[in-house]
Amino acid sequence: MSVLIFAELDEGKIKKSAQEAIFYGAKVAQMLGTSATAIVIGQASDDELASAGRFGATIVLHASDAKLAEPNGMAYATVVAQAAQQEGSKIIVLAKSSLGDAMTARLAGKLKAGLAANVVELPDLSNGFRVKSSIYTGKAFAYNDLKANVKILAIKKNTITPEETDASAEVKPFSPALNDGDFAISIKSTDKSSGDILLPEADLVVSAGRGLKGPENWGIVEDLAKALHAATACSKPVSDLDWRPHSEHVGQTGLKISPNLYIACGISGAIQHLAGVNSSKVIVVINKDPDAPFFKSADYGIVGDVFDILPRLTKAVQAL
Repeated sequence: MSVLIFAELDEGKIKKSAQEAIFYGAKVAQMLGTSATAIVIGQASDDELASAGRFGATIVLHASDAKLAEPNGMAYATVVAQAAQQEGSKIIVLAKSSLGDAMTARLAGKLKAGLAANVVELPDLSNGFRVKSSIYTGKAFAYNDLKANVKILAIKKNTITPEETDASAEVKPFSPALNDGDFAISIKSTDKSSGDILLPEADLVVSAGRGLKGPENWGIVEDLAKALHAATACSKPVSDLDWRPHSEHVGQTGLKISPNLYIACGISGAIQHLAGVNSSKVIVVINKDPDAPFFKSADYGIVGDVFDILPRLTKAVQAL
């Protein structure tokens, strides 16, 4: 009876958030005296699949059916449910993501499982099975007592720091039984955000708002992001004005992110924006208005003109 971890792929590579989920699942398996098995869906090399062993997985089940090339929450939930039944898994772990969100409710229904989302710590097994979750966009925590026979844990990104070893997982093919109902929803097209670092996966994010005055000034934001090896983001008004792509919009109606460092440049800090970023471990705010609301939520604040501060900050980072 192994702990089963769904490891999401991106262009044939195991995502960083999936590595965190594998490590978390392996730790839970240790606590329960069992092993960790990963289920990977889609195309990936054997070497990439075996790399799941570096984070604690003993076996990787690989579902490579051509029908599963595009992420589909309905079909993927069926695959993971069948893998869990084959392995006799009572605990299923995955990273909280847009795909994960599309899968977890369906998966819970198929397996009659208890579900906890935004999990931030290993479970407490001293009196049952209790997990700690982030709620209210990171403003509070909830403790969930899961009493169902099967339990699903969706791990919040950037809350678990995986430790790597030189171990390698055994890769086994997995052939789920799929039917037309699993593809009642089909993927017609996929629009991916551009850039070397995907925003939802980023540890460091440099974001900007209308204080940049126009899209022609975004170079100073990108220069700092490049120096930090960070992703770029923006506020909703900026994406509404088409200064930046909507895939970079973070906030209540955009992406919810949890980077280790979030640098906000020329953003006032409306509550709708905070809802998407207040799970960040460290928030740095740069704004020439000392009364900007964002300063109340900042760990560090710089009162100054972004057109002066950002180039100087970039030079300082490059010097390091």
